[in-house]
Amino acid sequence: MKISVILESNNSPETVLRLGKLAEEYGLGGVWVSNMSDARDPFINFAQLGLATQRIRVGPIAVSPFELHPLKMTSSLLTLNELTHGRAQIVVGAGGGTAQAMGVKPQRVVRAVRECFEIIKAGATGKPVRYEGELFKVGWYNAAWAKSPPPIVYIGANGPQMLRAAARYADGIMVSDFVIDRVCWARDIIDESQQASGRDPTGFRMNNFWAWHVKDSAEEALREARTWLAVRGTLYDHYLDDILEGKEKQLVKDNINAFIRAYQKKSPDIDGVPDDIVDKIVRRCTSASPATEIDYEIDRLQQFREAGLTEIALRLYDEPDKSIRLIGEKVVPALANL
Repeated sequence: MKISVILESNNSPETVLRLGKLAEEYGLGGVWVSNMSDARDPFINFAQLGLATQRIRVGPIAVSPFELHPLKMTSSLLTLNELTHGRAQIVVGAGGGTAQAMGVKPQRVVRAVRECFEIIKAGATGKPVRYEGELFKVGWYNAAWAKSPPPIVYIGANGPQMLRAAARYADGIMVSDFVIDRVCWARDIIDESQQASGRDPTGFRMNNFWAWHVKDSAEEALREARTWLAVRGTLYDHYLDDILEGKEKQLVKDNINAFIRAYQKKSPDIDGVPDDIVDKIVRRCTSASPATEIDYEIDRLQQFREAGLTEIALRLYDEPDKSIRLIGEKVVPALANL
């Protein structure tokens, strides 16, 4: 199973360069950044790293056709791909925070994402493109300068409809904050869809955005993980069923604003929710352990692999240098043959 890392989206190009080179040195497969409305441009910010590395893949998570027209997304992605000689990657998603900040309300999202993928793939051939979609049109696009191997295009999919559709055409799928049981659920949908469509699953990528809070001490790990819980998808809607039951689940739903306030204040304290419940969420929906217990997290990653993941993207927080070294020294070798 391939391991990649997700860096803070507001890092400077110099920081992305330093951390990305370190990740390549330790044998990681890729470096991602989240596409945020108030962050540095996720394509331009990779330029220095792309020029200074030879193997590692780079790209943003997730870019929506409702915030950036597929033609312009194609141009940005192919430019990064040429700069890296074919090492660009992207997750195309349906909406997200940037679209919300723009006041855009995505509609017909499954169709929109499919058309965006088709435009990117057509543009990557380096041949003239005319595209007449139901939602997006390209009158003329000719990226004759695109000579490198095409970029990898993942679809961000968490619900059954998008999972089913993306399994029929995408290079890969990235889910977000899925625990092992939910990966199994998603894998069943993907496999059934590919079988029904007659698609060869060989080479198909399934990735999972996963929070990595492995620190020097258990206290440090829990503190950081609790602070970021509000942006974990597992905390919302039916995903909460994967980690809590009954009264505990309802208590979290009733106090969801307390998680949001803690995130805004960068505090580990969740008002109204007992610590044992918060810590149970942390343990089940993130990797939050002391470094001395790294074998526990390696075992969980192995279970992810057995559930159907071919890759996992570990979101790093404070002291990313330490995390990259730990992942490179302990995790990558342990999973190299899986």
